[in-house]
Amino acid sequence: MARKQATEAPAASNGSSKKRSSADSDDHDAKRPRLQESTDKARWRLSSEGGRHTWHYLEDDEAAKEWPQSYADKYFLGMPLELPELPKATNPLDAVRNGLTFFEKLQLPEGHWGCEYGGPMFLLPGVVIARYVTKNPVPWYYATEIKNYLFARANPVDGGWGLHIEGESTMLGTTLNYTTLRLVGVEADHPVMVKARATMHKMGGAICAPHWAKFWLTVLGVMKWDIVNPVPPELWLLPDWVPIAPWRWWIHMRQVFLPMSYLWSKKWQAEETDLIRELRKELFVEDWNKIDWAGNRNTIHPNDNYHPKTAFLNTVNWLLVNIWNPVFRTKYLVDKAEAWASELIDMEDENTDYSDLAPVNAAMNTVCCYVRDGPGAYSVRRHVERLDEVLWVNAEGMLCNGTNGVQCWDTAFAIQAIMDAGLTQDPRWRPMLIKSLEFLEDQQIRENVKDQDKCYRHPRKGAWAFSNKDQGYAVSDCVSEALKSVIILQKTPGFPTLIDDQRIFDAVDTMLTYQNPSGACSSYETPRAGQWMEVLNAAEVFGNIMVEYEYPECTTAVLTTLSLFKKHWPNHRTDEIDGFITRAVKWIKSDQKPHGGWYGNWGICFTYATMFALESLASVGETYETSKYAKKGCDFLISKQREDGGWSESYKACETGKYVEHPTGSQVVMTAWALIGLIKAKYPDIEPIKKGIKLIMDRQQTNGEWLQEAIEGVFNKSCMISYPNYKFSFPLKALGLFATRYPDEKVV
Repeated sequence: MARKQATEAPAASNGSSKKRSSADSDDHDAKRPRLQESTDKARWRLSSEGGRHTWHYLEDDEAAKEWPQSYADKYFLGMPLELPELPKATNPLDAVRNGLTFFEKLQLPEGHWGCEYGGPMFLLPGVVIARYVTKNPVPWYYATEIKNYLFARANPVDGGWGLHIEGESTMLGTTLNYTTLRLVGVEADHPVMVKARATMHKMGGAICAPHWAKFWLTVLGVMKWDIVNPVPPELWLLPDWVPIAPWRWWIHMRQVFLPMSYLWSKKWQAEETDLIRELRKELFVEDWNKIDWAGNRNTIHPNDNYHPKTAFLNTVNWLLVNIWNPVFRTKYLVDKAEAWASELIDMEDENTDYSDLAPVNAAMNTVCCYVRDGPGAYSVRRHVERLDEVLWVNAEGMLCNGTNGVQCWDTAFAIQAIMDAGLTQDPRWRPMLIKSLEFLEDQQIRENVKDQDKCYRHPRKGAWAFSNKDQGYAVSDCVSEALKSVIILQKTPGFPTLIDDQRIFDAVDTMLTYQNPSGACSSYETPRAGQWMEVLNAAEVFGNIMVEYEYPECTTAVLTTLSLFKKHWPNHRTDEIDGFITRAVKWIKSDQKPHGGWYGNWGICFTYATMFALESLASVGETYETSKYAKKGCDFLISKQREDGGWSESYKACETGKYVEHPTGSQVVMTAWALIGLIKAKYPDIEPIKKGIKLIMDRQQTNGEWLQEAIEGVFNKSCMISYPNYKFSFPLKALGLFATRYPDEKVV
């Protein structure tokens, strides 16, 4: 059955930046999607074939009948599931069983769990702008639900949009999402647009937007290239030994800089249309024709200026504009730099089958291929197809995920939650677990990337990605959590051995490449430069973005997995693994903050990282009674417990580096994180643990689920991101740990 209903995109024009005739631009505007009030949620279906997530809208009644909605489809869309009430849990293990009864209905056919991975409000505009400028406008049902999502996420007070869904209005969020709404067909006089525009103008208009917004609006043709600070691809020609060479930057930073530099060098802009001319009037408080574009390169609203550009970077930009560009930037250098950047883009596309690292560089690479290869090129068509995999539909509408999913990551945590509850041998859950194991077996990355050294990639053989093997970027903690889950299941009687020893050794060998001289682990690769590189941070809205850093979450994940691996394969690289563990433990202890917690870089915040730190120390035998570090960590968590037994930490802690309570009160996920840390560390007083367990049980719904509360994740200190499956995996883990550690204790 053909599940994807074909939607013909209008033919794109060539990549020239010359102005088209008015007839051409009118034709372009005429093909903008027709907006409806809403789509029929009963017609949406999620395809998860091969671990690739794409949403399909079935306009044909027969097609909808042949492909019925699943429980997962309905749940993601916020539709009623009409599930029966489960017997009320009288103990934590019953609560685990109720939770699993619900959670198994969300398992997708391939064996994994999916969910939205939203939160950032700057991702969707890139996808929509890329499709608009390449003449591949989104279909009406996408446009309608994009409109609904952005309407739902507008700030209820001022009508703007923030860097992320819980943040205050910023110029990055407001200018880009206002533009997105106009591109999908919302008229300027709509009340939502009037309110947003008033806020935008009050904040100074689009010239006060940060660098990334200025880049996208310039590609769209709403701004001029003079307002974009230099992004010279010639930096890619620097020898590898040069300290600031781009290959030394953090992977996300360099993969965004790459296509951005190519387009900046080409000075390419989309054709001028009536809509673009209207946006030139709407986004600015000044007369567009009188704006001093070059003079506003560094104009930025304070809400966006989380990491102000350094004096050094401003000096470099001045030198590039006033000396390098007019004097030394020869055609030979430009052609050579553009050619090398183009080749690097091709390698990124080939190594990911055009999925690319994440939606920011995927959207930019799409435009690069359009400019270089032309509208009908396979590279453009394949990019547009794969951009669908970062889009997600929920009850509010259509959003853009932070990557093409969380498939491997969330599946690993689901398996571990069941293990910690002692239920891996329960026949009731074996089919679900075997499907999960089959998925992880299928998604293991079997080879390093082609031209690994040439394209500056880290080894990945035997690893797992955060999402799926198509995206193919190994991350230290993703490899670790997936391998841990595989070992747990394959060493449980009754489960098949799908991944043989050599493939497990491949994973371990890759994990061992992640340790830095300090003993810590980073995320995608070991650091290639120091924190001093932040003097070149031009993003403004993010901190700690230029290079890899050392993370307690990554270090603890590798440590706990190697500790488990040693028990089953004590003779594989024994000395190296022992040395790795010793150095990792030493670093984890050194990273503990004076108050006893650890700062979390990927989850909020001290609660998240402290859980992992205590779990990793316990894996080497260090607990509350035997380790002053574990004791201090437990005491920190206990000091933050609320009267109702829960824990509540705000994303503001990530921004400020200080523990901040969430204004909405205790959160189920953070309560589970704290309890897991305390139970793993063998905290001696059971009463505060029982209070937390009771809160989790009380919040469980009659069908076994937990409701979504505050946002859970973070990256680069300032941007929050959602992990909706955490409200299942971590409460289940906490309840299960309590049930196995204190089987005779009554909570209710």
